[in-house]
Formats: sequence, structure tokens, C-alpha cells
Amino acid sequence: MTPGIGFALAAMICFGLGDLIYKRAAAAGVPSRPFIMMQSWLYCPGITLYAWLTGTLHPDAAAAWGALAGVFSLSAFYNFARSLQDGAVSTNAPIFRLNFTITAALAIVLLGETLTLPKGLALLCALAAVWLLLAESGGERKRSTRTSLVRVVIATLSLGLANIVLKTGLRYGAVPETLIATQAWAFSSLATIFNFLPERRLDVPSRGWRYSAPAAVVLVSAFVLLAHGLARGPASVLVPVAQMSFVFTALLGAALFHEALNMRKIAGLAVAVAALALFAVS
Repeated sequence: MTPGIGFALAAMICFGLGDLIYKRAAAAGVPSRPFIMMQSWLYCPGITLYAWLTGTLHPDAAAAWGALAGVFSLSAFYNFARSLQDGAVSTNAPIFRLNFTITAALAIVLLGETLTLPKGLALLCALAAVWLLLAESGGERKRSTRTSLVRVVIATLSLGLANIVLKTGLRYGAVPETLIATQAWAFSSLATIFNFLPERRLDVPSRGWRYSAPAAVVLVSAFVLLAHGLARGPASVLVPVAQMSFVFTALLGAALFHEALNMRKIAGLAVAVAALALFAVS
């Protein structure tokens, strides 16, 4: 069993919940800039307090990698949230979660992680699962604008880079909670400046708290779990597992929102489960 796989699976569930919350916020008309900022105002003190209370807040030079990850994360989550305002979540969420291919490739090329046969087959299965689930929703895909697709591609590249930066920080000895805290400090500061600059004021819509608060909780949980997993195992396995949250999102959508599960979608979920099994033993 791959070390850290349990942490990655738990992070996968949290990321899936985050995708659903982001779409609900977009559907409710919450603007992307204040939503990301309000989320960060809860995310940042939350992870800082958690790290302090658990005795894992140890800022050092290695933790500076977290700040760089925060810059990439802001680009990722802002562009993903913005893409959902004129794009379908069933299209954009699977594209966004393809960031694992960026992280896996960089981990193999830059960090020297091995490409085994099970890992290679798992990556191919994961890509096939995304394609099956993405193609399943052709009608919604037509409603996604070109701008929406450009934004989600930028988000995908940004999160892939953020994940490899976090792995690098851990390799240099950063404590997982401290690394996520420094990521949050950079993310929250930049998100606030980003929201303030256009009109020289802070836009804080009251309806945004309904979505930003739960988003902060699940994303803090997701990143802490993923960081603990990365401290134990390879990024080229654990990041793809964590980013296959579209599996959980699809199952939850069928159970709670009565979304249809046709044969193509069922096939996609089956291939995704096969990918997870291969990742676990690779």
C-alpha cells in the first residue's frame, strides 16, 4: 500500500465537497473576488490557530515554499470560481482536477520520482475517467464559454504548480501545518489586495458568508490532509488520488441532487475506481 494513501483519499472527499460549494456560490450570484477573499479570511486564521494549538507552527526558511504555493493557489481558485459563473461544473470540475497530471509529470521529471507500470496505468485510467465523465455532459459543455474554458485551464496549471511547490517545501523539511499556514498567509493577503484594488474598497457581500465559511473548512481540511500525505509518500501518486474528487462529486450529485447516471458516466466512475486501486499499490 502506498504510504499516505489514506490521507489522499480523505483529501479527495474534502476537495469534492469544495467543488460543490464553489458551484452553489456561483449559482447564487456571489462574485468571485469577494468570495475568494471571504473564504481566505476564515481559512487563514483557521489553519494558523490549528497549527498553533497542535504545536506544529514552526515558521522557517523551508516554510517559505508555502507562500509561493499560496500565490499559485490564489490564481487557481479565483480562476476556477470565475469559470463557474459562465461554465458548467460537470465540465469545469473534471478539467480543474486534471492538475494532477501537471504535478505527477513535474514530480517524476524534477523530483526524481519513479514511473512504475501500475502508476502509469493509473494515470491513464484517471485521464480516461475524466474524459468519460466530461464527454457525458455534452449539452452543458456547449453552454461553457471560451472565456470560461480559458480560465479553468489557467486554474488547472496553477494548482498543479502549487502542489509541486508544497511537495518541494516538505522535502526541505517544512512541517505540513506550517507549510499550509504560510500558504494561507500569502493567499489571504493577496486575495484582499486583489479585491480592494479595482474600486479602492472591499466588497463583502453578506450572502457570501453562507458559502465561504464551509468552503474554508473543507479546503483547510483538504490541504492539511494532502500535506500530511505528501510528507509520507510520492506526489506523483497522492496528488492524483486527492484530485480525483470528481468521483466523489459525481456520486454525491447522484445521491443528493438526483442527477442521472447513464452508462457512460457509470463507466467513467468504474475506470476512476480502477485508477484509485492502481495508485494504492503503485
